[in-house]
Amino acid sequence: MKNLFFILFLFVSVPSFAQHEHHNTKTDSTTKPKSPRTSAMAMVDDNHVHIDYGSPSVRGRNIWNGLVAYGQVWATGAHKATWIEFSEDVKINSQIVPKGKYGFFTIPDKKEWTIILSKDWDMHLADDYKAENDVIRLKVKPKKTKVITEALTYKVKSLDNKKGQISMSWEYLTVSLNFENQ
Repeated sequence: MKNLFFILFLFVSVPSFAQHEHHNTKTDSTTKPKSPRTSAMAMVDDNHVHIDYGSPSVRGRNIWNGLVAYGQVWATGAHKATWIEFSEDVKINSQIVPKGKYGFFTIPDKKEWTIILSKDWDMHLADDYKAENDVIRLKVKPKKTKVITEALTYKVKSLDNKKGQISMSWEYLTVSLNFENQ
């Protein structure tokens, strides 16, 4: 009689357990990340410019001097630090930047931002950021936009055969960096 109850217990329990597990797996696989990893890229003449970043969304949050603090180094994206790669040497703000991969960091502030390209590109957020590894730092003015950019978005565009522009937009702000192929 004990064996009959045990078999009956297994018969009733196992299918419902298996269905429950399957249901959870299905739910987890359809959940989209809140800050998906994405990229932006373009050819500027023979220079392939590629940016890889985590793209968080505003989702009703206070972004500037809220989620993203003023006066502190920011990975300019979510999770892993944003990186940029140039397939050719470029000139930025009268300084030559050799082809290669760089961490793209910023220091946001209300009226002026600092854009930083660092030799260190593979890190979580700006956890291991070190100023001594900066390749270039330059000041830019953020531009207010009238239309919200819900998900943080980078763009690379060719201005002509030699010149290009990298822009980052999020919420009601855009910051841009111009470069020239060498």
